[in-house]
Amino acid sequence: MSTTRRSLGLVAATAAAALALAACGGGSDPLEQDDGDSPAASGTIVVGSQAYYSNEIIAEIYAQALEAEGLTVERNFSIGQRDAYMPALESGEVQLFPEYTGNLLQFFDPETTATSPDDVYAALTDALPEGLAVLDQSPASDQDSYTVTEQFATDHGLTSIADLAGVDEELVLGGPAELEQRPYGPQGLKEVYGVDVAFEATGDTTVQDLVAGTVNVANVFTADPRIQTESLVTLEDPEGLFLASNVVPLVADSVADQVADIINPVSAALTPEGLVALNVESTVDQRSTEDIAADWIAENLG
Repeated sequence: MSTTRRSLGLVAATAAAALALAACGGGSDPLEQDDGDSPAASGTIVVGSQAYYSNEIIAEIYAQALEAEGLTVERNFSIGQRDAYMPALESGEVQLFPEYTGNLLQFFDPETTATSPDDVYAALTDALPEGLAVLDQSPASDQDSYTVTEQFATDHGLTSIADLAGVDEELVLGGPAELEQRPYGPQGLKEVYGVDVAFEATGDTTVQDLVAGTVNVANVFTADPRIQTESLVTLEDPEGLFLASNVVPLVADSVADQVADIINPVSAALTPEGLVALNVESTVDQRSTEDIAADWIAENLG
C-alpha cells in the first residue's frame, strides 16, 4: 500500500482533470450503448452514484482515488435509485458504485433475516447476481438508529440502546408515524432490549423535537449531518435491532481485482463520524463534492 499512499498524495494535482471528467460523465445516460467504444471496452472505470449528496461524495472519493493511481475514470453520478442504476451495473456499463449493505441485501433478498453488520455482509455476498461483487465494507453506515442528545447521554451514562433500560425517567421515542408499527419500533425495543417507551409521531421535525426535549430518544439516520451540528449521540445496537447498512463498494467482477487495492483502504478509513462530517461539509459549508473528496483523501490516505 505504500505505492497507493504516495500516489494518493498527488490527488490535488489531478483535481482539474477530475472536474473535467465529471462534466463529461455526470449527465450521460447510464443505459446508453456505445458498441466497441464503451468505457468497458476502452479500459475506463465508470463510477456511478445515486441522486443523493452523501452517496455522490463517496463516489467522488472513489473516482479521485482511482485517478491518483493512474486509472482513467468516467463519472456517471446522480443516476437515481436502484431500479434506475442496477441495470447499468448488471450490464457492466457502470462498474463501481457506493452502496449500503442492508438495503442492497433487501433489494436482492427481501426475506432476509440478517441484521448485524457481519451477517448482512455475508448474506449479501451470497445474494448478489452473477457478474457483481462487493469489496470490503466500511465502518461508516447510513441506516436507522436510536439517537439521543449528548447531554442526555452524559446524564444517564448511555452508549448503547441497552443502557436505556436503566434510565429512571419516562422515555418518549420520536420518529415517523410508521415507526410505531415497524419491527424495530416500540415493540422491538421492548422485546430485544427490555426498554419501554411512549411513542410520538414527529415526522420531519424529529431532530428538532429531540433537541427541544419534546422527545428524548429519536429515530435518526446515522449519517445525518445534524448528528454533528446538534451534538447528538447515536446509540450502539449490539443486538442487531436495526438492519445494518454499511457503506460498501459494489463492483463489476471484471474490474474487482483492478480496483480492490485502491478502494478497500478508502472503505477502511471512512468512519461513521467521518461520513457525518463529509455531509456537514456539503449541506452546511456548501463545499463542492470535488473539493470535499480531495481534502478527505489528502487527510486520510495521503
